[in-house]
Amino acid sequence: MKSLLSDLIRIPPGFWAGINHLGIASRDVARHAQLPLSITTESSVTTAQYFAIWQAYSELTGDTAEGIIKLAAAFETTQYPPTVLATYHARDYRDALYRMARYKQLCPPESLRITEENGHCTVELEWLNTEASGPPVLAGITLAFLLELGRKGTGRPLKAQSVEFTQSMGDERVLEAYFGCAIQSGGQFNRLTLHRSDLDLPFVSYNEELLEILTPALDRSLVELHDNRSITGRVKMVIKHSLAGGCPGIQAAAKQLKMSGRTLQRRLTDENTTFKQLLTEARHEQAREYLADPSLDIKEVAYLLGYEDQNSFYRAFRLWEGDTPSKWRAEHLPDAGIS
Repeated sequence: MKSLLSDLIRIPPGFWAGINHLGIASRDVARHAQLPLSITTESSVTTAQYFAIWQAYSELTGDTAEGIIKLAAAFETTQYPPTVLATYHARDYRDALYRMARYKQLCPPESLRITEENGHCTVELEWLNTEASGPPVLAGITLAFLLELGRKGTGRPLKAQSVEFTQSMGDERVLEAYFGCAIQSGGQFNRLTLHRSDLDLPFVSYNEELLEILTPALDRSLVELHDNRSITGRVKMVIKHSLAGGCPGIQAAAKQLKMSGRTLQRRLTDENTTFKQLLTEARHEQAREYLADPSLDIKEVAYLLGYEDQNSFYRAFRLWEGDTPSKWRAEHLPDAGIS
C-alpha cells in the first residue's frame, strides 16, 4: 500500500495556531527550517519540508520532550480535521485507535500498526519513506496524541503500559510523567503499549450521527487514494511545492514520486502532456495565486516561482496574461496599488 501514497503531506488545520499558542511564531519556525515564509499558508508540503518544520519546532522549544507534551495537549477538538474527528467521536477507545490507523493512510508520512495480544495493545509507528525517518519530536507527538485521544475520549487519566522510541527524546522524565510509565529510547521501534482493558472503555464524546456523515466521506477518500490520482495532477503538485528551491527537473520530480525519470516521462506521454508543459502551467497557476496576496511583492513572487531574476518572471507573465504582474495585480486587487 505504501507506493499508493503521495509524497505531499497535509498540514493539520490547527497546527500553526497551536504553535503560535505556545508562544512560537510560525514565521520563526519557517525561517529556522530555511523555508519560504509562504509555507505557513500552504495546505500541504513535501515530506522533506514537513520533517524540516517539525525539526525546527523541536529546536525552537529547546527540548524535544517539552515540545512533545506542550503541543500534544494544545490542539482544541474544534481544530481537529475530519480524519481525527472520526476517531474522537468513536464508540470506544478501540474503535478510535483502529479508525486512526485506517484513516492515517490519508495523511502520511507515517502509518500505524495495531497488535492486540494477551493483556496489552501495541501501536507501532512506521515511516512510509524507509530512506528518511521522521524527526524524534514527530514520533513523540504521534504517540502522545494517541494517548491524549484516549484520555479526552474516555474522560479518564489513562496511562500507557510502556513507550519505546528509536531516538533520544530529550528530558525523558517529562515524558515519563506524561505517559505514566518508563520510557525506553534508542530502541528498535517507535511504539506505544496500552493496557488492553482500556480499549473497551466507552467514549463520552461518542457521536453516532456525526460518524454516519464522516465515515462514508472518509471511506470514499480512501477509495480515491487507492485508485490513485492522475500522474499529471501529482506532478503539478510536486512542482508547485518545489518551485521556491529553484526550477525542478523531471528527474527530481520522479524521485519524489518514487519512480524513474523514464517511467514518469512515459506516463506523462500517456496523458498527452510533457513535464515542460506542466511546469509552465504550475508556474502560471501559482503566479496568479501569489499575486492575489498583497503582502507579497513582485520580487518575492518571482523567487517563489523559481525564477533567477524578476525580468524573467515579467517576460513569462506577459506571455501568459498579456500584461505585467503589477498591472494584473492592480486590476484584480484595486486596493493593492501598483508595485
